[in-house]
Amino acid sequence: MIKGLHHNAYRCRSSEETRKFYEDFLGLPLADALTIRETKTGRETEVLHTFYRMDDGSFLAFFEAPDQPFEFKDQHDYDLHIALEVDMDTLHKMFAKGKEAGIETRGIADHHFIQSIYFRDPNGYVIELTTKIPEKTPAPEVAEKEAKAMLKEWNKSHLAA
Repeated sequence: MIKGLHHNAYRCRSSEETRKFYEDFLGLPLADALTIRETKTGRETEVLHTFYRMDDGSFLAFFEAPDQPFEFKDQHDYDLHIALEVDMDTLHKMFAKGKEAGIETRGIADHHFIQSIYFRDPNGYVIELTTKIPEKTPAPEVAEKEAKAMLKEWNKSHLAA
């Protein structure tokens, strides 16, 4: 049985620039780090793996791997984004903080059952801060039923082609 998310890991250009964004700007504490000097296949390497703790005990993690090629680019929201849940007060405060700091800040977007704002981190990843709208959030069993019906309809119209 899967208990929950431990961490998601992404590449980063610079561990320090990444720390400044995730710890100093977003407020996620740098909770752990490890240096990897040899791969499991015995190849020498030099990689720093950093972990930023969220309130639920899970982590966002990053690999700085200067000796391994990676194409950093500004990701499109549909291709890759990291969504983190906050309360409404924090959403508004972070929106103002992002604008004030000169960080690319978009929103506040109304997605019916959630409201979201978006930043771009130093690695090109889109970071979404989102808050639930309780009166518009269906019960889990209702949401599951609606999602399955929507997927079935999508598959009917898109897989037939």
